[in-house]
Amino acid sequence: MVGASGLSRAEEFLYKNARLLERRRFEFHFRHGTREAVLAALEAYRNSDGGFGNGLEPDKRVPNSQPIDVEFALHVLHQIGAGPEAVGNVNAFLESVTTHEGGVPFSLPGAAAYPHAPWWASEPDPPARINPTASLVGLLCALHCDIPWRERAEPYAWRNIEATGTTEVHDLMAILVFLEHHPDRERATRAFERLAPTILAQTALDPAAEGYVKKPLEWAPRPNSLCRALFSDDVMNAHLDAMEADQQPDGGWNMSWEPISAGVVCEWRGVITLLNLLLLQAWGRTPD
Repeated sequence: MVGASGLSRAEEFLYKNARLLERRRFEFHFRHGTREAVLAALEAYRNSDGGFGNGLEPDKRVPNSQPIDVEFALHVLHQIGAGPEAVGNVNAFLESVTTHEGGVPFSLPGAAAYPHAPWWASEPDPPARINPTASLVGLLCALHCDIPWRERAEPYAWRNIEATGTTEVHDLMAILVFLEHHPDRERATRAFERLAPTILAQTALDPAAEGYVKKPLEWAPRPNSLCRALFSDDVMNAHLDAMEADQQPDGGWNMSWEPISAGVVCEWRGVITLLNLLLLQAWGRTPD
């Protein structure tokens, strides 16, 4: 169990290694920090076009706005209970990069000019992708943010979700964010029930599984997650035990994919450590 000593060790790790944003997020969730301090740290990643960039998602160092960085920002805003006004003018950026299909690409070509992980390479004119279009729409729903882009992108998201046969885990995770938060619960439940066997088939049920695999806690980070019903109590408890045991001697948790630099290792480990603490807290494994 990550008790007071585990939480204190994670705190020390974050102050030694993590970005200001993750330190402020930690303070908000665990040390009575303010929402305003998180918003101020997040604002440093916003660009004049209304989007977010500047390596907010650390695997590419492009300063220009990217859809995935907007997704990262919206996750942060949702986690701290921000209101729709905190979204700012992301509508302008999202509208500017929406394709004729009605969604946004996974990566924009500007990433190629800066250090980036291989999966951030982009075509010159990339098509719309369900990842991150679906998660962007879902997070805007969660934030009660009714910007025009959300209305424009919802049909694209529904059309692709209800027709998809994808087994790609990042697509499925983006779809889950949409289904978790969309207000049409009946339609979302039907879509989830169709996709549930595929999600289960892509899950590593062994807590000791190594490498870049998706485990139950990544699908169900909270007890009220849609995917919670896919896994037994014994499975969930085994993975929670394993997560607690995976806390490193320095207080942080490791990343499971190849980093592009030593600096990115610190940034990602800060993000992952904070997210794991929030997950354990949601499951009742950290102190109040």
